[in-house]
Amino acid sequence: MICVYLVVIIVSAFKLLKFNLQQSKTNIKLETKILETQLKLKEQELRYLKMQIHPHFLFNTLNTMYGFALKKAEETPEMILKLSNLLDYLLYQVDKPLVPLTDEMNHIKDYISLEQMRFNDTLEVNFSDKSCSENIEIAPMLYLPFVENSFKHGQIIDGKLTIDMTFKCKNNTIYFNIKNSHSKTGTIQSGIGLDNIKKRLELLYKNQFNLNIIENDDFFEVELKLSLINV
Repeated sequence: MICVYLVVIIVSAFKLLKFNLQQSKTNIKLETKILETQLKLKEQELRYLKMQIHPHFLFNTLNTMYGFALKKAEETPEMILKLSNLLDYLLYQVDKPLVPLTDEMNHIKDYISLEQMRFNDTLEVNFSDKSCSENIEIAPMLYLPFVENSFKHGQIIDGKLTIDMTFKCKNNTIYFNIKNSHSKTGTIQSGIGLDNIKKRLELLYKNQFNLNIIENDDFFEVELKLSLINV
């Protein structure tokens, strides 16, 4: 009887262990599928957010380029080249997980150049980048929407739309600041640009950034501190 009981216990323990292993494998597969689904949803959300950026800028730039072409202005080929470079970045480089920060800044400079051609003498832009090496990488189009927003919602005061922009890098941390002339009596600076960038920062750099938005009677300012802790 003891032998029979012993065999029953061993067989039961083996079956229980086998069941637990199978259940564990099933749970792991289920968790993996859930994680894959969440990742795909995040990727789709990121694509959706990226698709909403820049339509009005392209429309305005093409209109300006059309006007330059009618006048047969010497600046037209330069505008086409800068727009081509920017479109290449928007359409192809944006799908990369990371790009050099210097690439993002160069495309911001192209963007500024195109806007300067459009605004002529009514635009004053001050751009500064300090200690930012080519080794620093970020998600593409992380800062460009802030720049776009400053042009879109900034206001001409005393004959000038003034935009001050600074990049500063230190100890794998990027300090970004952009400030534009603004009047509280005008249109409130909001919209797709800022909403999108907040969502992208949460998705890509959760707990790695600090975003501060300041608005007063004279200017609208955005401060973004981004810590690249995985670099």
